[in-house]
Amino acid sequence: MNTDFQKPIIGISCGDINGIGIEIIIKSLANSEILNLCTPVFFASNKVVNFYRKNIIDANLSFNNIKDFSKISHKQINIFTCWEEDVVVTPGVLNDVGGKYAFLSLQQATESLKAGQIHALVTAPIHKKNIQNNNFKHSGHTPYFKEVFAAKDVVMLMCADNLKIGLVTEHIPVAEVAKAISKEAIISKLQIMNKCLQQDFGIEKPKIAVLGLNPHAGDESLIGKEEETIIKPAVKEARQNMMVFGPYSSDAFFARGSYEKFDAVLAMYHDQGLIPFKSLAIGEGVNYTAGLNVIRTSPDHGTAFDIAGKGIANHESFLAAIFMAIDIVRQRNGYASMRKNPLRKMSARLIANAVDE
Repeated sequence: MNTDFQKPIIGISCGDINGIGIEIIIKSLANSEILNLCTPVFFASNKVVNFYRKNIIDANLSFNNIKDFSKISHKQINIFTCWEEDVVVTPGVLNDVGGKYAFLSLQQATESLKAGQIHALVTAPIHKKNIQNNNFKHSGHTPYFKEVFAAKDVVMLMCADNLKIGLVTEHIPVAEVAKAISKEAIISKLQIMNKCLQQDFGIEKPKIAVLGLNPHAGDESLIGKEEETIIKPAVKEARQNMMVFGPYSSDAFFARGSYEKFDAVLAMYHDQGLIPFKSLAIGEGVNYTAGLNVIRTSPDHGTAFDIAGKGIANHESFLAAIFMAIDIVRQRNGYASMRKNPLRKMSARLIANAVDE
């Protein structure tokens, strides 16, 4: 890929076509100002996009339909045609159709990312059950990309301006969480987060907090031994090479605002990290897959079938995911870091206001 560019090419997968994915993508791209910052390539079909566009007020989009990257336009939104057939779209309905075309979009977008035809990929929400097929047997996007890009390990890193939370375990039953927590797993996640914060977010010496697994971080083994036997030894070893602290009792840690003293937090399991994150990120959170040699972001929510097709879905998280992808591309290529990029917030607000007015 030629890295001598001003505007990164940002790929966008459509997600479940019966969810809110296509709606929030259209809303995010609805102001042409975004073309000053990136060249969007939307992996879908023109007919499906038009199905949702007609119900979105002020969605005045100009599309360039392509089937290969030789026809890409840097002055328009590009729709990369992933299928030609007519598809019956049924907003809010969980069915095999939604999963089938979500995967076709994701597959083509991933191939383009692997080939270096796009600089980053922003994925719209999928439904984890109906997308299952012979080529997708994963609990979500994160393990899928880990396998496709042959990463030794990755971190599901939830990002907002005021908070970054990584997870040791992701989408597994609560009953299996303790068995999945190990010293080696914690150290691996910390190493990935430390490198990511330096490489992708421009933080020279990151400070990372580690949460305990049990209530009150085990109360010195009174209500759980994992802190003493696994988590503390992992923190001690990791501290030899990075600034790591903990384990902290998760309830007091967030209630007292202790997270504000750190650049990132490592949580032991999904809800321990996601509940405070979604409460504090105020609708602008981004899911970033740290540890890949490519860049992938997504909004911090799901398909929202209950409001699909009604034109009321909030697109702020998806817009934030686009801008984070742009910032990380620039950071990795020697451009201004996310914390110093004046275009990101200004343009994000401009586009959001223009679409909502």
